Amino acid sequence: MDLRKLKTLIDLVAESGIAELEVTEGDGKVRIVKSAAQIAGLPLPVQTVLAPAVPVAPTAANTPAPAAAPVETPGQVVKSPMVGTFYRSPAPGKPPYVELGQAVKSAEPICIIEAMKLLNEIEAGFDGVIKEILAENGQPVEFGQPLFVIG
Repeated sequence: MDLRKLKTLIDLVAESGIAELEVTEGDGKVRIVKSAAQIAGLPLPVQTVLAPAVPVAPTAANTPAPAAAPVETPGQVVKSPMVGTFYRSPAPGKPPYVELGQAVKSAEPICIIEAMKLLNEIEAGFDGVIKEILAENGQPVEFGQPLFVIG
């Protein structure tokens, strides 16, 4: 299993209510387990265990990414609710959901995040005007990553 898949699985476990995940791919097997303290809500790193149950030392693949720099544009920030791929339009060749300066309503879809082959429409969440688009079309996004600023 390549490191990107492993990191995605670790992030999935870290950001969800899943306590344990085991994946078998070919001859390889990966088991990711949250510590009891983290399940209780305390911020601890996810313990990664590779078959046969050997702890993995912290690496770039299993340590949390640094927090994104705060957005300086005044307004409310729409953050990614999941790990996935960010798309500005509903389909290739179609116009983007929103453009800079466009007025939006809180329930209006403003982008799509593809996660595990599912397309998830993300709603604005706030009434206002698109002040900034912080993610690039077709690029991966992390949980909690700022996507838009609505003012």
